[in-house]
Amino acid sequence: MHWTSDTRGKVGGGVLLALLGAGIPALVGAALDTHVGEPYQETRLYFGSERPGGQGPVGEGEFTRFLDREITPAFPEGLTVHHGRGQWRGQDGRIVHETSYEVVLLYPEKEAQERGAHIEHIRRTYEHRFRQDSVGRSDDKVSAGF
Repeated sequence: MHWTSDTRGKVGGGVLLALLGAGIPALVGAALDTHVGEPYQETRLYFGSERPGGQGPVGEGEFTRFLDREITPAFPEGLTVHHGRGQWRGQDGRIVHETSYEVVLLYPEKEAQERGAHIEHIRRTYEHRFRQDSVGRSDDKVSAGF
Protein backbone atom coordinates (compact mmCIF):
# COMPACT_ATOMS: atom_id res chain seq x y z
CA MET A 1 0.00 0.00 0.00
CA HIS A 2 1.30 3.46 -0.88
CA TRP A 3 0.47 6.41 1.38
CA THR A 4 0.30 9.88 -0.18
CA SER A 5 -0.49 11.83 2.97
CA ASP A 6 1.63 12.69 5.99
CA THR A 7 -1.21 11.64 8.33
CA ARG A 8 0.08 8.04 8.54
CA GLY A 9 1.21 8.29 12.16
CA LYS A 10 -1.85 10.24 13.22
CA VAL A 11 -4.30 7.81 11.62
CA GLY A 12 -2.41 4.75 12.89
CA GLY A 13 -2.11 6.18 16.40
CA GLY A 14 -5.79 7.12 16.44
CA VAL A 15 -6.81 3.61 15.39
CA LEU A 16 -4.53 2.10 18.03
CA LEU A 17 -6.01 4.33 20.75
CA ALA A 18 -9.52 3.36 19.68
CA LEU A 19 -8.61 -0.33 19.81
CA LEU A 20 -7.00 0.02 23.23
CA GLY A 21 -10.05 1.84 24.53
CA ALA A 22 -12.32 -0.93 23.18
CA GLY A 23 -10.60 -3.63 25.22
CA ILE A 24 -8.70 -5.17 22.31
CA PRO A 25 -5.34 -5.64 24.10
CA ALA A 26 -6.28 -9.15 25.19
CA LEU A 27 -7.07 -10.13 21.61
CA VAL A 28 -3.88 -8.56 20.26
CA GLY A 29 -1.82 -10.29 22.96
CA ALA A 30 -3.41 -13.67 22.12
CA ALA A 31 -2.67 -13.17 18.43
CA LEU A 32 1.00 -12.43 19.19
CA ASP A 33 1.46 -15.54 21.36
CA THR A 34 4.05 -17.64 19.52
CA HIS A 35 3.48 -20.82 21.54
CA VAL A 36 1.63 -23.07 19.12
CA GLY A 37 1.88 -26.45 20.76
CA GLU A 38 4.32 -28.90 22.24
CA PRO A 39 8.14 -28.76 22.04
CA TYR A 40 9.29 -30.41 18.82
CA GLN A 41 12.54 -30.86 16.97
CA GLU A 42 12.69 -29.92 13.29
CA THR A 43 15.39 -31.59 11.25
CA ARG A 44 16.10 -30.68 7.65
CA LEU A 45 18.16 -33.02 5.51
CA TYR A 46 19.78 -31.82 2.29
CA PHE A 47 20.35 -34.52 -0.33
CA GLY A 48 22.43 -33.73 -3.39
CA SER A 49 22.08 -35.68 -6.63
CA GLU A 50 25.37 -35.39 -8.55
CA ARG A 51 27.57 -38.48 -8.48
CA PRO A 52 31.31 -38.63 -9.13
CA GLY A 53 32.99 -40.36 -12.03
CA GLY A 54 30.59 -39.34 -14.78
CA GLN A 55 27.64 -41.29 -13.44
CA GLY A 56 24.30 -39.64 -13.99
CA PRO A 57 22.62 -37.80 -11.13
CA VAL A 58 20.32 -39.50 -8.63
CA GLY A 59 16.97 -39.39 -10.43
CA GLU A 60 13.60 -38.57 -8.91
CA GLY A 61 12.54 -42.23 -9.07
CA GLU A 62 15.69 -43.34 -7.25
CA PHE A 63 15.20 -40.69 -4.59
CA THR A 64 11.52 -41.63 -4.17
CA ARG A 65 12.47 -45.29 -3.67
CA PHE A 66 15.08 -44.24 -1.09
CA LEU A 67 12.46 -42.09 0.65
CA ASP A 68 9.96 -44.97 0.69
CA ARG A 69 12.43 -47.60 1.89
CA GLU A 70 14.71 -45.68 4.27
CA ILE A 71 13.06 -42.50 5.53
CA THR A 72 9.34 -43.26 5.69
CA PRO A 73 9.72 -46.37 7.91
CA ALA A 74 11.64 -44.26 10.47
CA PHE A 75 9.16 -41.33 10.24
CA PRO A 76 5.80 -42.90 9.32
CA GLU A 77 3.78 -40.04 10.88
CA GLY A 78 4.80 -37.76 8.02
CA LEU A 79 7.44 -35.56 6.44
CA THR A 80 7.80 -32.90 3.77
CA VAL A 81 9.97 -33.05 0.64
CA HIS A 82 11.07 -29.93 -1.24
CA HIS A 83 12.65 -30.16 -4.68
CA GLY A 84 15.35 -27.62 -5.33
CA ARG A 85 18.57 -26.55 -6.95
CA GLY A 86 21.66 -26.48 -4.82
CA GLN A 87 25.33 -25.75 -5.14
CA TRP A 88 28.48 -26.54 -3.24
CA ARG A 89 32.21 -26.11 -3.65
CA GLY A 90 34.06 -29.31 -4.47
CA GLN A 91 37.47 -30.24 -3.11
CA ASP A 92 38.99 -28.93 -6.35
CA GLY A 93 37.51 -25.48 -5.65
CA ARG A 94 34.90 -25.60 -8.44
CA ILE A 95 31.25 -24.77 -7.77
CA VAL A 96 28.96 -27.71 -8.53
CA HIS A 97 25.29 -27.01 -9.33
CA GLU A 98 22.83 -29.85 -8.83
CA THR A 99 19.26 -30.90 -8.29
CA SER A 100 18.64 -31.36 -4.59
CA TYR A 101 16.00 -32.69 -2.25
CA GLU A 102 15.25 -31.23 1.16
CA VAL A 103 13.41 -33.45 3.63
CA VAL A 104 11.79 -31.78 6.65
CA LEU A 105 11.10 -33.95 9.70
CA LEU A 106 9.19 -32.94 12.83
CA TYR A 107 9.18 -35.08 15.96
CA PRO A 108 8.66 -34.57 19.68
CA GLU A 109 11.72 -33.10 21.38
CA LYS A 110 11.64 -35.92 23.96
CA GLU A 111 12.35 -38.37 21.09
CA ALA A 112 15.34 -36.41 19.73
CA GLN A 113 18.02 -38.88 20.78
CA GLU A 114 16.24 -41.94 19.32
CA ARG A 115 15.20 -40.12 16.15
CA GLY A 116 18.69 -38.67 15.78
CA ALA A 117 20.12 -42.20 15.53
CA HIS A 118 17.65 -42.97 12.70
CA ILE A 119 18.60 -39.74 10.94
CA GLU A 120 22.31 -40.52 11.09
CA HIS A 121 21.63 -43.99 9.65
CA ILE A 122 19.64 -42.38 6.79
CA ARG A 123 22.48 -39.96 6.06
CA ARG A 124 25.16 -42.68 6.02
CA THR A 125 23.02 -44.95 3.83
CA TYR A 126 22.41 -42.24 1.23
CA GLU A 127 26.07 -41.20 1.19
CA HIS A 128 27.19 -44.80 0.64
CA ARG A 129 24.48 -45.83 -1.83
CA PHE A 130 24.72 -42.75 -4.05
CA ARG A 131 28.44 -41.98 -3.55
CA GLN A 132 27.86 -38.59 -1.89
CA ASP A 133 30.44 -36.67 0.13
CA SER A 134 27.78 -35.77 2.68
CA VAL A 135 24.10 -35.20 3.41
CA GLY A 136 23.56 -31.85 5.10
CA ARG A 137 21.61 -31.64 8.34
CA SER A 138 20.18 -28.75 10.34
CA ASP A 139 18.19 -28.95 13.58
CA ASP A 140 15.94 -26.41 15.27
CA LYS A 141 13.74 -26.48 18.35
CA VAL A 142 10.18 -25.43 17.48
CA SER A 143 6.67 -25.50 18.92
CA ALA A 144 4.19 -27.49 16.87
CA GLY A 145 0.57 -28.50 17.15
CA PHE A 146 -1.34 -30.95 15.00
